Amino acid sequence: MTSDLPVTRPKRIASNITEASYSAELKRIAVGDYLAGGGSHMDICKRYGIKSTRQLRDWILKYNGHEKLNTSGTGGAPIMTKGRTTTYDERVEIVRFCIEHQHNYAQTADKFQVSYQQVYSWTNKYLTSGVDALQDRCGKRKSEDEMSEVEKLRAQNKLLQAENRRKQMEIDLLKKLDEIERRRF
Repeated sequence: MTSDLPVTRPKRIASNITEASYSAELKRIAVGDYLAGGGSHMDICKRYGIKSTRQLRDWILKYNGHEKLNTSGTGGAPIMTKGRTTTYDERVEIVRFCIEHQHNYAQTADKFQVSYQQVYSWTNKYLTSGVDALQDRCGKRKSEDEMSEVEKLRAQNKLLQAENRRKQMEIDLLKKLDEIERRRF
């Protein structure tokens, strides 16, 4: 029993031999055909040119879970662009745009010519730690005003340990010199 859906295959977008991207239309038709009793997983995959029965099963699970069957990823478009240096104000603007557009990282990255990963990272930093997390602190220490009491004590402890190591090395050196002097005579 086949469904009354069209038998013609919607075209899939293949970026290369190993990766294939399927349109939302193809996904809906394949899932509908399977659920209407149009054949086994393997039959449906052969009919619509789907590489793996696993993909079809995933689509069916999404469909039954009332999730939207979207086109795969970016439709084969590259999502990685080279990152560029941005100012604090630019990062705030990029995050604002991303949130206003339902966390569409790819669109945001394309619009502002930054990498997908940068947009994702800045958005998550903003959501977890607020707007101050967007400051570029790379290679910079916190000023003493920004340090908590515990951080100040840890820094002081590190300085004292370094001083102790330096003094211990000096003592060891003097002992060695003294030993060498005694051996000469």
